[in-house]
Amino acid sequence: MAILFPLTLSAQKVQVEEYVLQNGMTFLLVPRRGDPNVACGWIAKVGSVNERPGITGISHLFEHMMFKGTHAIGTRDIEQDLRIISRLDKVKSRLMNEEKEMIRRLRLGEIENLTGPDNKTVGHKKLLEKFNGLLSAQKELLIKNEFDRIYTTAGASQMNAGTSQDFTIYYINVPANKLELWFWMESDRLSNPVFREFYSERDVVREERRLRTESTPTGIFREEFNSLFWTSHPYSWPVIGWPSDLEGITRQEALDYFSVNYAPNNLAVCLVGDFDSQEARKLAEKYFGTLKRSSVLQPSVRTREVEQMAEKRMIAYAETNPEVEIRYHTVADGHRDDAALTVVGVVLSGRTGRLYKALVDDQKLANQASAVQDSGKWAGSFSITGIAKPGHTPEELEQAIYRELDRLRKNPLEDRELQKIKNRFSANEFRRMENNFSLMFQLLIAENNRGWKTFNTDPARIQAVTSDDILQVMEKYFKRENRTVGIYYTKEIKDKESEALDPLLAKLSRQERAALQPILVNLEKTSGEKIREQLVQMNQAQKEIPEEKQRMLEVLKSLLERRLKELEEREK
Repeated sequence: MAILFPLTLSAQKVQVEEYVLQNGMTFLLVPRRGDPNVACGWIAKVGSVNERPGITGISHLFEHMMFKGTHAIGTRDIEQDLRIISRLDKVKSRLMNEEKEMIRRLRLGEIENLTGPDNKTVGHKKLLEKFNGLLSAQKELLIKNEFDRIYTTAGASQMNAGTSQDFTIYYINVPANKLELWFWMESDRLSNPVFREFYSERDVVREERRLRTESTPTGIFREEFNSLFWTSHPYSWPVIGWPSDLEGITRQEALDYFSVNYAPNNLAVCLVGDFDSQEARKLAEKYFGTLKRSSVLQPSVRTREVEQMAEKRMIAYAETNPEVEIRYHTVADGHRDDAALTVVGVVLSGRTGRLYKALVDDQKLANQASAVQDSGKWAGSFSITGIAKPGHTPEELEQAIYRELDRLRKNPLEDRELQKIKNRFSANEFRRMENNFSLMFQLLIAENNRGWKTFNTDPARIQAVTSDDILQVMEKYFKRENRTVGIYYTKEIKDKESEALDPLLAKLSRQERAALQPILVNLEKTSGEKIREQLVQMNQAQKEIPEEKQRMLEVLKSLLERRLKELEEREK
C-alpha cells in the first residue's frame, strides 16, 4: 500500500525576507535560530551562456579571479602591484600583435603550432622574456591565499565557488558572530577588484581544463557531443572555455565583462541561519549600498536554438565501457511542459525506475541506465544514458531504450504509480529545506532563473502533472528527428611494460593510465623549469579538480617531482 504524504508537506513554504538596495542588489534573508553558523552566498546572474566566441570561459575565469584579493588583501604593496599590472597589460598587447604573424603562419601551414620555441618570432621571444620577468616581480609582492586565510582564521568553512552555463555562485559558512566580516570581505572584492595574476591564472584554468577534460577517457568526446547537440545555442561551448580563447582573453575584456555582469543590479545574496534580519539590512546598506549600479544592462541571450530537422549521431572510441547517450531537445526552466518532462525523468530513473528494471534487472543488457530532464534558464534537454554489460553492444542498448519509451507511450502511468512519484518529490522538497546550505543554494538558483518565489510555487506544478501530460510531452519531444545519439566503443590500449612495472602507475586504473599517457610520452623531453611551472599550476588548480580525479592528479604530481629530482641530480 502506497503511503501518501499529507497535503501540508507539499504545501510547506520557506519564509524569505526580500530586501532590495537602491542600486538593485537583492538580499534574501532567512533567519533560523539554533545553528551557530550562517550559510552565506551570492550569485552573479552570468554564466557561459552570456559569453561569445573569442571569450568563452571568461565567466569561469572570473570565478578564479575573485579569490585573488583586492586593494587591501593579497599584496604587500598595492601601488607597486598596480604599476606591474599596468606594465603587464602593455607588454601583453604587444605580444598579441606579434602573435598575429605566428597565427598567419599557422593558418598557411608554415608551422604546426604556436607553442614551439622555433615557431616564435624574435620580437615575441624578447617580449615574452620581459613579460615573465614582470610576473616574477609581481610574485614577490603577493600574499598567497590571504582571502582564504582571513576567513579560516575567523572560523569560516566550506568557502568555494562554481560556474555553470547560467550563473556563477560564491558561498561559505560563517560563524554568526563574524557575519560583518563576511559583508566586508565580499563587498571589498566587488568594489575593489584587482584581477592580479590574471595572465598566470589563465594558465591555471588551462591546466584545469587539461585535467578535467583533455586527460579523461571521454572528456573531449562529451564536449564534442554537446557541441553536436546544440546547433546555434550558446550552450554549445564548454563552461571552461575553448583552449584558444583561454589563451587570448585580455584583462581589459575581463574588466568590461565585470562592469556589466558583476554590477549590483545583476547580483543576489542569500543568508540562511542564526542572524538578526534588521542587523543584516543595516550591514547590507553599509557595505553593499555604495556599489554603483551599471548604466549598461546585461544583454539578453539573443541566439535561440534552431529546430533540429534530422537525427544526429556521433561514434567515438575511448578507454571506457561501451555506452550510449540519447539526448532530445526539450524546454527551459518554467516552461509549461517542464514539470511533466521532469516527472518522466523520475519514472525512468533510479533502481525502481523503468529503465533500470527493464535493462539492468530483466533483460541483463546494461550495468546502468538513467534519464534526466535538464531545464536550463534559456533552453533544455532530456538525456538518457546506458552502460552496456559485457557481451552486449551500445546499439542493443539503444534499441532497448526506444522500446521502453514506446512502452511508456502505450501504457500510461496508473494513478498509483504517478502518486508514488509525486510523494518522492514531496519528500525531497522537505529535505532540501532542512539544510541551511542547501536551502541557500536552491533559493539563489531559483532567483537567478525566474525569481526565488518559484522555490515555493514549483512543487505544486509537479503535483498537478497528469498521465495525459506525460503522454503529450513524449509525443511532442521524443522524436527521431529531435534527437542526438552518442555511441561509445571501448578502445583497447596496450599497457607498456614500463607502466606495468612502475609502482606509481600501478596505483591507477587502466583508463587513468591511458589518460596520462600523452604527458608521460613527452616527460623525458620536458625541462626542469617547465616541470616546476606545471607543478605550481597543478597545486593551484587542485581544489577545482573533482574528487574522482584526485588520485590521478597525485600520481602525476609524484611522477613530475621524481623526474624533476632526477634532472636536479644531473645538474649537480
